[in-house]
Amino acid sequence: MADIPAAPDPAGTVPTDPGTASTPPAPPEPAPSESAPSESAPSESALRRALRRVRDGATLDVTEAAVLLAARGEHLDELLTHAGRVRDAGLVEEGRPGVVTYSRNVFIPLTRLCRDRCHYCTFATVPHRLESMFLERDEVVEIARQGAAQGCKEALFTLGDRPEDRWPQAREWLEARGYDSTLDYVRACAIAVLEETGLLPHLNPGVLSWAEITRLKPVAASMGMMLETTSERLFAKGGPHFGSPDKEPAVRLRVLADAGRVGVPFTTGILIGIGENRTERAESLFAIRSAARAHGHVQEVIVQNFRAKPDTAMANDPDADLGDLAATIAVARIVLGPKVRLQAPPNLVGDEQALMLRAGIDDWGGVSPVTVDHVSPEMPWPAVDELARVTAAEGFELRERLTAYPKFVRAGSPWIDTRLHGHVAALATPDGLAAPDAVVEGRSWQEPDGGFASTGRTDLHTAVDTEGRTEDRRSDFGSVYGDWYEVAAELASQRSRAPERLDGDVRAGLDLAASDPAALLDPANEAAAMAVLTGEGPALRELTRLADDVRRQVNGDDVTYVVNRNINFSNVCYVGCRFCAFAQRERDADAFRLSLDEVAQRAAEAARDGATEVCVQGGIDPQLPVTFYADLVRAVTAAVPGMHVHAFSPMEIVSASAKAGVSIREWLTELKAAGLGSIPGTAAEILDDEVRWVLTKGKLPASQWIEVVSTAHELGIASSSTMMYGHVDEPRHWLGHLRTLASVQDRTGGFTEFVPLPFVHHNAPIYLAGIARPGPTERDNRAVHAFARLALHGRIDHVQVSWVKLGDELAGQVLAGGADDMGGTLMEETISRMAGSENGSERSVEELTAIAHAAGRPVRQRTTTYRGEPSVLTPARPSGPRMLPLAPA
Repeated sequence: MADIPAAPDPAGTVPTDPGTASTPPAPPEPAPSESAPSESAPSESALRRALRRVRDGATLDVTEAAVLLAARGEHLDELLTHAGRVRDAGLVEEGRPGVVTYSRNVFIPLTRLCRDRCHYCTFATVPHRLESMFLERDEVVEIARQGAAQGCKEALFTLGDRPEDRWPQAREWLEARGYDSTLDYVRACAIAVLEETGLLPHLNPGVLSWAEITRLKPVAASMGMMLETTSERLFAKGGPHFGSPDKEPAVRLRVLADAGRVGVPFTTGILIGIGENRTERAESLFAIRSAARAHGHVQEVIVQNFRAKPDTAMANDPDADLGDLAATIAVARIVLGPKVRLQAPPNLVGDEQALMLRAGIDDWGGVSPVTVDHVSPEMPWPAVDELARVTAAEGFELRERLTAYPKFVRAGSPWIDTRLHGHVAALATPDGLAAPDAVVEGRSWQEPDGGFASTGRTDLHTAVDTEGRTEDRRSDFGSVYGDWYEVAAELASQRSRAPERLDGDVRAGLDLAASDPAALLDPANEAAAMAVLTGEGPALRELTRLADDVRRQVNGDDVTYVVNRNINFSNVCYVGCRFCAFAQRERDADAFRLSLDEVAQRAAEAARDGATEVCVQGGIDPQLPVTFYADLVRAVTAAVPGMHVHAFSPMEIVSASAKAGVSIREWLTELKAAGLGSIPGTAAEILDDEVRWVLTKGKLPASQWIEVVSTAHELGIASSSTMMYGHVDEPRHWLGHLRTLASVQDRTGGFTEFVPLPFVHHNAPIYLAGIARPGPTERDNRAVHAFARLALHGRIDHVQVSWVKLGDELAGQVLAGGADDMGGTLMEETISRMAGSENGSERSVEELTAIAHAAGRPVRQRTTTYRGEPSVLTPARPSGPRMLPLAPA
């Protein structure tokens, strides 16, 4: 099953006196199963020592947490007291002391088919036991409509993982209705629920990729997936997850991290009693804590106990008792801390709701007055009035929340997609909880098409050189990038010891560079390649000499440039790339957004100054309509017929296509038809996800970048290729990056040039946080350009030097070491200048000529694609303005 595991049976729970929350007596320590590693009960002194550390506010490690999971009797009583205090402190910090929440929802079991074979699951079934493979769209809407009539505000979509991969009947059902996949159908049903009923979808479709999460985010206020366990042992043969590809711990941890990178309010949790030992259970909690700290997206953690059910492979396995559940909840509260909301489903704990409150929960999850819990239909939801009575008896007030928790509701962007702002606001109070008197009704999900008025600091492209930026960092610096301590820890775990550089390796590398330079990328030659890439002194001088010889052989002595203008149409962005000093919040003093007419006007100005290209990029601005990108291309080509539009990074393309609900290929095809000439190969940074997730947090994974540029090349849309280096990377990552580019070029041939981009550190958040180094050294810059010229020989003919990042003097030195191109005149350059580059925003043709002449080289103007000769362009007569104001994000 995709998300919610089988629920416990109330039979066999420890009885308590009605109306009290007594601690169950200590049960005998269960014997481990044959496949489980033996784990003895902790000593009395170990328990006392761990409890003392909790009492002192010390940070627990996995071993101490595992010890506390065994607490029973008076030790458990003390543990629950400490956990309750942590919970109470968190509620005070959240601004709602003493408030326990729940969500009034309907349960939509979209399909009970699943490709997995979890040994405890009774939700998933087989096709011949179902009347229909999926609920029909009208059935989904009817369930939601009944919920709206009863005041529900959440539509909980639960389903099996990708059933069409296992069951042909599921695929046939989807294809007969025009859907390519279960996830396409989920998206369509979520939109229908939003538009026809007003309920907010919470999606539990199981394992998703980064791209799939990105595509579903615009239709869901929140999503979820139970981690269950990080135990690889339970995934092996004989374990409960054997035969279930979606239950591999590494896969589920990747989904948990990707949800944070995309910025989705996310629900996860653990399932206890399925054969894990205490250490494995503690490790699962610490894994959730790590993801929550890194990305800040985990809105709640569910702790759920396993109960054996008939007709499953685990029907005879021992149940987890409520004392074990209470101890686990308490340890989870202490490990996860006061900021994470903790849940125990109220229909799964018999009459022991009060005990769960003592253990540290602050949420009851979804409670439905309309639908049963389809995972555990034998366990009815408690009435809300009864739940409120039990909660009040323990000194708490029960209040309804939305599917997204209050802090995400209050924050809006980047957590809640712009298209859902109106839906969420209609149901929320100012403090982010559910409004009791809200009218639950359908609201349009589609955004308005068209342009919009320019807003904000639209003169930043010139003022950044004279007045500078208002602040050295955006206003949400402390939260948008995740927990900096967690980022630093992740980076430290990845560091490798620099390989020993032997004289023999250097000589072998230089010999290879002279005889067969492209072979430097062969893994068999890695030691030689790394030796010359990290070489100094005579080795570096020889490397640059060889690179310049190859440059001369391939391109002659001309240094080329393009007369172009950069146009950044918006710097509003909530992705949270940790290196980016360009992105701003909507309300930041330096934020801006350009109208289509302003973009077209700047293109016309560029043409009058001799430009043949506009390079157009912007932030992932949630306010932009999906039509904006193609409209921008059309606006530029209408304003200046013949102008080459070099626009939209792979990140922009992925985000926009996901927002539009179409494939990358379809999106690029539309842009090409609108007049797109080529795309910049930016957003690559380092194409190694190990470094990438430290550096960028929410940007597309390397595989997605490769897919975008490869698809563009297949469609006849050329691109540049780039690498940003000198931050948290190492030379081994540079080598891997170049291998990746070479592999793409071998398949597509679509890269026009390679552009090394030195990291500009001054205002970069990851540098201000003390994690990144202050950019590459002069040695690094010379070595990267020279090595790239040699290693990419025969694949990519042009290597560009970035004067805006290197400055004129160093750019001239690099031109003498393998580079043949100086990029463009730019006319305006905001991204590097916001990061603190001190090399200006534009260069005239005369200034570029002077840089080349200093290197002893002539210059020649080129086109964007290095083909043909540049033309003189004449702007068309301007048309009237097209403006549509947008609401603030």
